[in-house]
Amino acid sequence: MKYILIIGDGMADYPIPELDNLTPLQVAKKPNMDKIATMGRTGILKTVPGELEPGSDVAILSILGYDPKKFLTGRGPFEVAARDIELKENDIAFRCSLITEYNGKILDYSAGQISTSEASEIIKTIKDELEEPDKIEFHSGLSYRHFLILRDTPNSLLLKTTPPHNVIGEKISTIMPKAKSKKAKEIERKIRKKIKQSKKILQKHPINISRINEGKRPGNMIWPWSGGKKPSIESFQNKYGLKSAVISAVDLVKGIGYYSKMQIINVPGATGLPNTNYEAKAQFALKALEENDLVIVHVEAPDEAGHARDFNLKIKTIEDLDKRLLGLIIDNIKDPYAIAILPDHLTLSKSGIHTRDPVPFAIYSPLITPDKVNKFNEIDAKNGGFGLIENNSLISLLTGNANNNI
Repeated sequence: MKYILIIGDGMADYPIPELDNLTPLQVAKKPNMDKIATMGRTGILKTVPGELEPGSDVAILSILGYDPKKFLTGRGPFEVAARDIELKENDIAFRCSLITEYNGKILDYSAGQISTSEASEIIKTIKDELEEPDKIEFHSGLSYRHFLILRDTPNSLLLKTTPPHNVIGEKISTIMPKAKSKKAKEIERKIRKKIKQSKKILQKHPINISRINEGKRPGNMIWPWSGGKKPSIESFQNKYGLKSAVISAVDLVKGIGYYSKMQIINVPGATGLPNTNYEAKAQFALKALEENDLVIVHVEAPDEAGHARDFNLKIKTIEDLDKRLLGLIIDNIKDPYAIAILPDHLTLSKSGIHTRDPVPFAIYSPLITPDKVNKFNEIDAKNGGFGLIENNSLISLLTGNANNNI
């Protein structure tokens, strides 16, 4: 038996007035997701424990059966692992987003979906101007997603930081990183200073001047957040007895795969944006199944559309995922298989934020008795045969290693 897990990041939503109070999942034409719901069993899965902030780091660890309260030290260390950046025991890695600041507020969490080539030039300048040898490092990533590392800095875990996509339009002075104790005050001061210095450096950067002249938003400020130490995680194969691979354009997901010792598959044209290469992801997934028991395919595009507050774009990304990726996998897989589809969390198209609501999921397996649900969405899944699942990984449900009367 081969196993496939498809994660449409942020795909779920609340009802939207402009869509006759339906969600993008309800409106989207997605025959393949609906086919899985019809042939299989549905339910809703709690992916975000109540005391944690809703995000892909928490949610994807939960989906895979790794307790985020135990294994999540911060988003940063997972992401730098995907870039082959080594962390020592006392090093702290932050995600360092390239944002657009305007009139003292965060205007855009992604600097207008800045290209990787443009962003790399900007981060190079930040490295030249703001790095401190053996203390503070900057590393470039993809698009707006980059990294800041504090070397030999044990107290930086005591900083409270804010994801920029959750605070669009808010005053930067009120959401700066904050120390959680007196011991972390010096780190707070240092990080805040780097943020302020970045604006002075980047507002005159040639890349940003060109972007402004072209009517695009500049990457004129860095925003460090979700810092943490190097985590320690049991390998996925030890946990489930499955040889596995992960396909994603997002460093966070690759990093989770790295620490859980999955095969990381890089796909040409995978961008983490709505223009990602869905077909190539499907082709590489099918190829990976030849030598793996399970393949995880993560698609970031619906989440990006939700953060952009564009529900029409979100509908399109769901339809693209269904037709150009999921459909190709279902139509071309040769071995007996089980497949699951779900979002990791809700991303609300009206506000651009994540929520901790349980997410819909559907599983097809020859071993599972179908329920009566024939549509995949947030509403119908509540009536599914699995019901509400808490404290159980989706992998256990997918592989039949759970007590759910399958």
